[in-house]
Amino acid sequence: MTLRSRFFAMTYDRQTARVEKAGLRAYREGLLAGAAGRVLEIGAGTGLNLPCYGPAVESLTLTEPEIPMLRRLERKVGEQPPSATVLRAPAEDLPFEDDCFDVAVSTLVLCGVDDQPRSLRELRRVLRPGGQLLFIEHVRSTDPKLARFQDRMNGLNRFVVGCDCNRPTLDSIREAGFTVTQVEHTTLAKVPKFARAAIVGSATAPAGVPSRNAQLATGTQP
Repeated sequence: MTLRSRFFAMTYDRQTARVEKAGLRAYREGLLAGAAGRVLEIGAGTGLNLPCYGPAVESLTLTEPEIPMLRRLERKVGEQPPSATVLRAPAEDLPFEDDCFDVAVSTLVLCGVDDQPRSLRELRRVLRPGGQLLFIEHVRSTDPKLARFQDRMNGLNRFVVGCDCNRPTLDSIREAGFTVTQVEHTTLAKVPKFARAAIVGSATAPAGVPSRNAQLATGTQP
């Protein structure tokens, strides 16, 4: 646990308050209102999504790899509904059986994971066939000029907030085997220009995903 990670967790909600008020909270509410059944949220941070889940959620499991964030998440879960199970785990190595969730949620997480393709393969593995991946992610812009600016600024962005602002995340979702069923290309307000490009949407997990044991046996699991 570093001083930087503690400071980031301590100030995260204040840092993002203007962004939430300027439209991000509305995106969260619209995306998560229809989540139902057994729901997994990766990188749950300080629990900003918690108030957005509806009554159709049967069980809610939250993972978070960073201890300072995890502690704040545990406190928030104890203070407000819905009740949830909180676990410390990285998105690249989820401690769950195959096909055990109906919905997986990633909001502003896939930009910061160490291994995005592996994280998406894990999400695909733990989702039942036909399960949904719901996502809000800031991404590489489709405007070539802005994309080049993102490339120049990405080192600073990673140093300050610990994520990449120029990842082709929508392509990565498709390459992981998901079928994108809905996507809105948008911009986040009240953030630097190089971090504004974003996607909001859903994707469906395919049938017949190899289990973790099968992947290990064939050498396809990193």
